[in-house]
Amino acid sequence: MQEQYNLDELPKIAKMILEKANSKVFAFYGRMGIGKTTLLREIVKQLGTTDSVSSPTFSLVNEYQYPNGLIYHFDFYRIDNEEEAYDIGFEEYLYSPNYVFIEWPEKIENLLPNTYTEIKITEVPTNITERNISIKNITIN
Repeated sequence: MQEQYNLDELPKIAKMILEKANSKVFAFYGRMGIGKTTLLREIVKQLGTTDSVSSPTFSLVNEYQYPNGLIYHFDFYRIDNEEEAYDIGFEEYLYSPNYVFIEWPEKIENLLPNTYTEIKITEVPTNITERNISIKNITIN
């Protein structure tokens, strides 16, 4: 499914993503500055957290609490290989019952689970304030 949105529509888009997801693992694709963290912040807000959400670029992972448990937010932009994700115990987070949001999942592609929701954000060439978003449930047999 592909949608076009602007910042005013983030709550609606975030709610739709949560309703359409087939897993608690979300992989966010898009160039730097496209709005991955902004969208993720709204999704986490929709889940009910009051925690401050920011990109964990240097720490690699942030943890947020919401009424039903924990949310893990990964940013793999700065890693060089999948071994670095292993070193921080990524698989333990990934296979927990909690939500896992991953920015730059292409850096750890071989570590992604068999089922996750792929979110791709791209620019709208005719309007710099709008984005295209593609939401796809992935299941690998």
